[in-house]
Amino acid sequence: MLRVGLTGSIGIGKSHVTAILAELGCHVVDADQTAREAVVPGSAGLRAIAERFGSEILRADGTLDREKLGALVFANDELRQQLNSILHPYIISRQDEILNAWEAEDPHGIGVIDAALMIESGGYKRFDKLIVVHCNPEAQLQRVMKRNNLTRAEAELRIRAQLSQAEKMKFADYLIDTSGDFAATRRQTEEVFQALRALAGS
Repeated sequence: MLRVGLTGSIGIGKSHVTAILAELGCHVVDADQTAREAVVPGSAGLRAIAERFGSEILRADGTLDREKLGALVFANDELRQQLNSILHPYIISRQDEILNAWEAEDPHGIGVIDAALMIESGGYKRFDKLIVVHCNPEAQLQRVMKRNNLTRAEAELRIRAQLSQAEKMKFADYLIDTSGDFAATRRQTEEVFQALRALAGS
């Protein structure tokens, strides 16, 4: 199986690109899904977070209060790095389980893991190829404000909390620019898919 990482900063349209890749026949999972699985009630991941950040980041039903935790860590670089260092081993382990299961079912397929912090965590090194999704900075800012109902200043803070788009693009084997319309994004994604399919032998 060809193992492909897909990354990009917040608000640049990764989920739209992964949806197209899934439609074209790739096996796809996003890091938000595996991150949620890593912090279900009773999990080692959630226990580790509660030990570090306190039980106030848990809701009454024992689930993680993602909004409260997010407000805490996005305002503090050190706390955000601590959270990532706790979560990443659990997330990467779960992703690898999923990739291995896909490979057993479809040895010549294409497995795509979508994760925003793949480069920052070093997790991208596990993949055969890396796709970086990007868009112009103003479009990114407007998308983050709209999606998360944030002020411009709050959105800028979240964007600055991640490695810049320009830095991420340096790691890419393939680039997909989502600044334009859906048709332009789809055309680029289809081109990347054809290149991956040739490599996978599928």
